Amino acid sequence: MVLSEEPAAGAREDGAEEGAQARGGALEAFGDSAETRELLGRLRAVFGDRAAQEGALERFRVIMDKYQEQPHLLDPHLEWMMDLLLDIVQDKTSPGDLVHLAFKFLYIITKVRGYKAFLRLFPHEVADVQPVLDMFTHQNPKDHETWETRYMLLLWLSMTCLIPFDFSRLDGNLLTQRGQVRMSIMDRILQIAESYLVVSDKARDAAAVLVSKFVTRPDVKQKKMAGFLDWSLCTLARSSFQTIEGVIAMDGTLQALAQIFKHGKREDCLPYAATVLACLDGCRLPDSNQTLLRKLGVKLVQRLGLTFLKPKVAKWRYQRGCRSLAANLQLCAQSQTGPQMRAKTPDSDADDDDVPEEVESVIEQLLVGLKDKDTIVRWSAAKGIGRMAGRLPKELADDVVGSVLDCFSFQETDNAWHGGCLALAELGRRGLLLPSRLADGAVEGSSEVSEQENDGIKPLKTLCAKDSGRRWPVVAVILKALTYEEKRGACSVGANVRDAACYVCWAFARAYEPQELKPFVAEISSALVIAAVFDRNVTCRRAASAAFQENVGRQGTFPHGIDILTTADYFAVGNRSNCFLVISMFIAGFPEYTRPMVDHLVAKKINHWDGGLGGELMRQADGWQWLINDTLRNLHLISSHSKQQIKEAAVSALAALCSEYRMEEPGEADPAWQEELIKQYLAELQSPEEMTRCGFSLALGALPGFVLKGKLQQVLAGLRAVTHISPEDLSFAESRRDALKAIARICQTVGVKAEGSPDEVVCRENISQIYCTLLDCLSDYTTDSRGDVGAWVREAAMTSLMDLTLLLGRDQPELLEARVCERVMCCVAQQASEKIDRVRAHAAHVFMALLHSDGPPIPHLPHRGDLQELFPRSDVASVNWNAPSQAFPRITRLLGLPAYRYHVLLGLAVSVGGLTESTVRCSTQSLFEYMKGIQDDPQALEGFGGTLLQVFEDNLLNDRVSVPLLKTLDQMLANGCFDIFTTEENHPFCVRLLALCKEEIKKSKDVQKLRSSIGVFCGMVQFPGDVRRKVLLQLFLLLCHPFPMIRKTTASQVYEMVLTYSSVVGMDVLDEVMAVLSSTAWDSELPLVRGQRNRLCDLLGVPRPQLVPKPSAC
Repeated sequence: MVLSEEPAAGAREDGAEEGAQARGGALEAFGDSAETRELLGRLRAVFGDRAAQEGALERFRVIMDKYQEQPHLLDPHLEWMMDLLLDIVQDKTSPGDLVHLAFKFLYIITKVRGYKAFLRLFPHEVADVQPVLDMFTHQNPKDHETWETRYMLLLWLSMTCLIPFDFSRLDGNLLTQRGQVRMSIMDRILQIAESYLVVSDKARDAAAVLVSKFVTRPDVKQKKMAGFLDWSLCTLARSSFQTIEGVIAMDGTLQALAQIFKHGKREDCLPYAATVLACLDGCRLPDSNQTLLRKLGVKLVQRLGLTFLKPKVAKWRYQRGCRSLAANLQLCAQSQTGPQMRAKTPDSDADDDDVPEEVESVIEQLLVGLKDKDTIVRWSAAKGIGRMAGRLPKELADDVVGSVLDCFSFQETDNAWHGGCLALAELGRRGLLLPSRLADGAVEGSSEVSEQENDGIKPLKTLCAKDSGRRWPVVAVILKALTYEEKRGACSVGANVRDAACYVCWAFARAYEPQELKPFVAEISSALVIAAVFDRNVTCRRAASAAFQENVGRQGTFPHGIDILTTADYFAVGNRSNCFLVISMFIAGFPEYTRPMVDHLVAKKINHWDGGLGGELMRQADGWQWLINDTLRNLHLISSHSKQQIKEAAVSALAALCSEYRMEEPGEADPAWQEELIKQYLAELQSPEEMTRCGFSLALGALPGFVLKGKLQQVLAGLRAVTHISPEDLSFAESRRDALKAIARICQTVGVKAEGSPDEVVCRENISQIYCTLLDCLSDYTTDSRGDVGAWVREAAMTSLMDLTLLLGRDQPELLEARVCERVMCCVAQQASEKIDRVRAHAAHVFMALLHSDGPPIPHLPHRGDLQELFPRSDVASVNWNAPSQAFPRITRLLGLPAYRYHVLLGLAVSVGGLTESTVRCSTQSLFEYMKGIQDDPQALEGFGGTLLQVFEDNLLNDRVSVPLLKTLDQMLANGCFDIFTTEENHPFCVRLLALCKEEIKKSKDVQKLRSSIGVFCGMVQFPGDVRRKVLLQLFLLLCHPFPMIRKTTASQVYEMVLTYSSVVGMDVLDEVMAVLSSTAWDSELPLVRGQRNRLCDLLGVPRPQLVPKPSAC
């Protein structure tokens, strides 16, 4: 529970929580024994086949990995697995690669089971020493493919070092026949160990194990320990943690030293401890950015500290019960229920020697390690603090506790808090944190330390001073740690601190008798429940649940413990929504937990993250007002999935608060408060944060009528400003949407009165401005990385127009002007014919609601009778306007009504020339069906063509409309929609269309637009007269366009045009024109292309385009 680092900020955990269930049941035995035996038995057979070797290795890894969680199941089978593999290794006829393969299998077993359990199975007779040493002569330390062999050989050699015979007896005569002296066994082993302590692979770890077992032998320590320690200290001194080589050398050396001082006898290691400590200080490992080096430094320094102190069990430590079951039963029989501490004796520490001065430096380094930036270093330092305190006199150990508590200053980082929690858990678990420390700072029989919080560490002798102040109570510190959270930028840190605090509570449950913790039961149980239910981190919730369970089982004093545990178990608290909405409600039903849970929500969750004022502010309306305002102001800091709900809740709360507390007299607000509120909210509408604008726009819309009284014009003007688009807030579509919603809601709130005051109601003076604001927003087509975000604004504008128009039609129809009604219906019809399904369906709903209103009919609707015939009331429920196949056949009927034709054509052009296949297909079919119906009516066709060209002219250079409109014209020309115009030379439709197309593509570099215009030009060739020659000239200009793609596209479409409209080219030149178009590489260099283009001009009787020289620079 403690070693987990805090997750990355912003990381979402809900999905992981819900799936974090126990996977599968626990294994009961090593069920792959037969397959494993078969795999190991056929290693000789697969040797030589690389693919078979890899397959066998991979299969063995898969089998072993299944037992990573329960490696003890392998224990009964380790011996026969090792025997099968060592048979290969010890067989002198085995090829070298086969031996390496066997060692790879041995390493996989070791990795799963751990080398300590596996080590004892290696053969370790006297006869095994020489063969293992001989194997090293064939090893290449730089061969990265066979590192497993060297790793296992070093472990094997470390096991042979345990033979109870002096190694010198194995040397025999060291003189060779040539008079040379060969190396002794001791020297060979030491040379191997030293050489492998500085390699870059895992063999370095095994070499450290070898050194610890070899150097601490009785026969070796006398001859070689001093020399090896000298070599180690020299290696440390000349190595630097700034280089890779230095890091590797320091890593191996520190591991070896830590193992020696761990396994060696104190009397053997003590003479060298001070020297090693001094060298370690000189290495300045805390300054290294290598986590492993800092961790090994802390590990070694604690081992040195334990060497300075005599190994003993502190007589003063707190003990809960006895290790003997019989003794515990005897205590129960005697009804001794009090806390079980060793009897105090006046001379309990009388036999303690003076503490060496070096211990002060050790403690200081361990306390610094508690604040390290990495968890593994802090964890090692915490264990060192616990081990050291267990050998110190009571007074000095308590001073160490006081220094640990200094980690909990609010000037310290989350790393210090985390390390402090780990250290307290270790001290409590070992009985070194006396019960008197839990409630207050005073410790019986010891002095107190100063309250001041220093960055440095208090020396032990200083900590023993008599003239010091109070100390921090441990329980109070842990309760603070359970809710610790610090803001860092847009996120927060502290999950690891809260997790470690849960570990402390878990450890205390095991360490103390129930009577000791009884005064703190209410605080600890409430804090753990709050952490288990309301912590935002799943690891912390589960850690708190585990700590609560341990306390219920061990202490038996937590209120309603069993009932809570059955609901808030380890798996139930994994789902955050379940914690907040279900479990919390259940636990709050117990009166002991209700108030603490509510107080926590008020102070930490509902309020600002740094909310010390929460409880006080909630007691009055000003506090509620502040809370609402602060929430709306900081909406941008809230996660996206909950932002909308919080915004809506805050707005609803504002409306309720004003209605309940802010009405001085019936229908009147306090003028000063009203002025201040409106001024503040209008100022927030200019915030650079879009979400802040959204929140306060909706807040203004939610204000009751008595608050808006006399301020309506100000409020509407402020909201109107939010709906305007400027370069700075172009992408603020959500704020424009919410401002429109607010305007509509305000109109509903204040009501309508034709001759009323514009500062109090919707009336004749302000209605026109309101309609202009709403109608202007229907032209918001803003796009960004999210797509057409302007659609949100257009939908809100249509809804607001519908609500306002229905309100006026019901209460004051005389305020509805004919021109406004016409514009509303036409703009909504345009939206109903556009390409986005959601917007089209919403527009159709608004259109039908206005046409078939439940109240009085809306006056001045253009073509009301025709509309009711084309769109009967039954269509409201029966037609799915989201479906293009149902919507477009109906909406194109409006093309026959002159008042609607322009806007419907504007929407249809975007749909027909769009990208979505179903929308393009259905809108095109519906448009062609309409065109087919007016082919025999020249007057209708003229009217349609004129409106279409007017749409084009009004949207010149507006790529949102002009590009799809060119595609629409291309399809209409290709399908003969304007064939009736081809009977007249230079028809005005074609002449005007050509002029508009030339203007649209003039100096354009938009490839999509240029390609769309090519199709239109090719379609216009069918019109006779001078206009045809002008169209051909445009096409020939495009044949020499600077973009090769445009030249190729033009040539291809002109080729198809010649085939389609045979009358364009005379029969005498047709073959030559076709040959030039098809054989020319139109993406070649322009001079070559230009010559071919000019040839086409001559063949078709079109004047050659002339190059315009660029003006020369003066």
